[in-house]
Amino acid sequence: MLFDYLSVVVLLVLGLANIFGMMVLPKLLRPHNPTAQKLVAYECGENPIGTSWLQYNVRFFVVALVFIIFDMEIVFMFPWAVVFKEVYATSGPLPLIEMAFFIAVLAVGLIYLWVEGLLDWIRTIR
Repeated sequence: MLFDYLSVVVLLVLGLANIFGMMVLPKLLRPHNPTAQKLVAYECGENPIGTSWLQYNVRFFVVALVFIIFDMEIVFMFPWAVVFKEVYATSGPLPLIEMAFFIAVLAVGLIYLWVEGLLDWIRTIR
């Protein structure tokens, strides 16, 4: 019974050995002679000025989050569109009604974002 799992154990051991080898072997083989020039953070050929802590505008994150939400919803529509003809032939108009409801929920979300001003890149404070 345990012999059936031997291939899994061998694959696990080989995977861990691969990870260990990729992390340890370069440290053993590379030359190690740090200088002050090598220890400076590289920033596109420019010497770093100031601190690395910057305040980013939260708009970048809001736009990214909105994009991900709507992009994932569109991804759910592609498989439905591919099989719609066959499903419509067997189930009738129910899949069309379900997708219309799904798109209506997306439209309500988009209208909410529009009304709240979250789609404006430069947002005015009310």
